[in-house]
Amino acid sequence: MKQVDEILNEAQDKMEMAVMYLEEALAHIRAGKADVRLLDGIRVDSYGSMVPINNVASVTTPDARSIAIRPWDKNMFRVIEKAIIDSSLGIMPENNGEIIRIGIPPLTEERRRMLAKQCRAEGETAKVSIRNARRDAIDGLKKSVKEGLAEDAQKMGEEKLQKIHDKFIKKLDEILAAKDKEVMTV
Repeated sequence: MKQVDEILNEAQDKMEMAVMYLEEALAHIRAGKADVRLLDGIRVDSYGSMVPINNVASVTTPDARSIAIRPWDKNMFRVIEKAIIDSSLGIMPENNGEIIRIGIPPLTEERRRMLAKQCRAEGETAKVSIRNARRDAIDGLKKSVKEGLAEDAQKMGEEKLQKIHDKFIKKLDEILAAKDKEVMTV
């Protein structure tokens, strides 16, 4: 028989994973500002293996509208450029022979709305994960009652679980509101 605290801790861990998933997913959504995490999903061929760009070059953001990539090996210029062009980033890199610059253009109103919608979809996925964790914990509590747990302990556990659930949903809403504000700000 699992104890109430074990079930609640397991559910809380799952909910924390959902929050981390959302933060990671939102980091890859371009919001008009330069962020080195935009390049995280792009892999380049370096000596026979596919590696992230930051493994073969230094990646910095000199200002809010550009990303600078300085490859450590001069042979990597073409490879990095091709990987960026072929990616879903949708931005053309500029190469001056020493540094590759990616200018982040300002977003159109239509594109901002699309990105905000994409953020809300990611948020809903995370909320579903949190709700699933709550449902699994409630099922675990009900199963424990059948195995000898007192019904009062189950009810108290469910109340605690609901408070934990509400706390994480509120946290997701705050993260989404901040990202929405970032996306919609011109």
